[in-house]
Amino acid sequence: MVHVQPPLEFISPKLNPLVLRLTQLLLPPWLRSRTAISYIQAQNVEALVDLYQQFQTGKIRFLMAFRHPSSDDPLCMAYLVHHLVPQVARQQQISLQRPIHSHFIYDRGIPLWAGAHVGWLYSRLGGISIHRGKLDRVGLRSARNLFANGSLPMAAAPEGATNGHNEIVSPLEPGVAQLGFWCIEDLLKAERSEQVFIVPIAIQYRYVQPPWGTLEKLLSKLEADSGLEEEARAARGEGRAEEGLSPSEASLYRRLYRLGEHLLGLMEEFYTRFYHQSLLTASTQVITSDPERNSLGSKPPSYKEFTIRLQALLDAALKVAEQYFDLQPNGSLIERCRRLEQAGWDWIYREDRKNIEALSPVERGLADRIAEEANLRMWHMRLVESFVAVTGKYVLEKPTVERFAETILLMWDMITRIKGGNPFHRPRLGKQWVQMTVGQPISVSDRWEAYQASRRSAKQAVADLTQDLQTALEGMIHNIKSG
Repeated sequence: MVHVQPPLEFISPKLNPLVLRLTQLLLPPWLRSRTAISYIQAQNVEALVDLYQQFQTGKIRFLMAFRHPSSDDPLCMAYLVHHLVPQVARQQQISLQRPIHSHFIYDRGIPLWAGAHVGWLYSRLGGISIHRGKLDRVGLRSARNLFANGSLPMAAAPEGATNGHNEIVSPLEPGVAQLGFWCIEDLLKAERSEQVFIVPIAIQYRYVQPPWGTLEKLLSKLEADSGLEEEARAARGEGRAEEGLSPSEASLYRRLYRLGEHLLGLMEEFYTRFYHQSLLTASTQVITSDPERNSLGSKPPSYKEFTIRLQALLDAALKVAEQYFDLQPNGSLIERCRRLEQAGWDWIYREDRKNIEALSPVERGLADRIAEEANLRMWHMRLVESFVAVTGKYVLEKPTVERFAETILLMWDMITRIKGGNPFHRPRLGKQWVQMTVGQPISVSDRWEAYQASRRSAKQAVADLTQDLQTALEGMIHNIKSG
């Protein structure tokens, strides 16, 4: 984005029954032809059928809070609601009113990279656009109204963005919990008695056939792009029994770790040399302060050291952007990413320049320059965004093909961004099946008394509900069985 743009307007939900029905019919062939998903199975769908039945009889309001490891998650949720729920309802001889659907909250930025047609489609499917990095009063007001008064339930991803990990839940944002309490408040004002629930839904992806060969080829390509091809060729076949891996897994892991360390070193030098960050000094201190080392480099690198260096690098990358936008580095990495995204949008989509065509050529040129600079600084934030959930030990503690694939694909994202490519066109490694699990509904109504006691207690009630939802999602992921 190198040219100034008019402000980002709210995309209002305009549910269209014809568009919805057409989308429902096209979803299965779309999944087969345009994604790597081979089939989707779900556990405890009966609970969701019961919730829809109670909703349609005016007893409850509910929101489905789903995990967000992949950009395919909304398609999986649509398949669950549009196909699996009606199927189980028929099996149980339960009659549900049509359409069986939900309103949903989505990031206002999606139509910017996916295309304006996606914004049009989401609007006609009842979607509500939200700016992630600011208090979006218009979007929140719309979501709040539909939660309390809409003819359909709600759905949202409380993580706020994909993190690329099947088995790591990013810290949840408090918006879903807050919407639950607002819904109760609005119901009580209207003298209505519905109970309010939040339903956790887990999503995990598994490969139908482990794509080890495809992974090895992709890793070789990343090694070549990073200047490690010769060293990686010499490293093939390495493996140490004490790592608890098979020889082939150990070889692939060490190549993966070597690539990660190499990229980490390149990026440390990049930010140290050109952006004046003291990363090399920081990483040296990490190494020399390790009591198990007698001298620099005398011990193989550990995931703890890697994690510390990675976190320092991510912090530095965000500071580079924050310094430009004059933002303070407060909060978690995710919170800082959201603020930076909004700051960049504020300088590209100008609220103070709503009529772009009325600008003089000089004013337009200056505004374009600001937009271009903002876009360049947001690049640093995008790099960080892909790595907020990386731990350094994710693969080693459970060396499944899925964890190898997730980590290698995150590296592919990073290298593609550095090369100036499009990270949204990820390579497909192989066919996948999806396991979805509907969790036990969490009652928001049971927490209302604590919420309304005082402003402080309200904040604590939102935090407690958010944490309970996090715990539920994490527990469901760990209990998912392979199909």
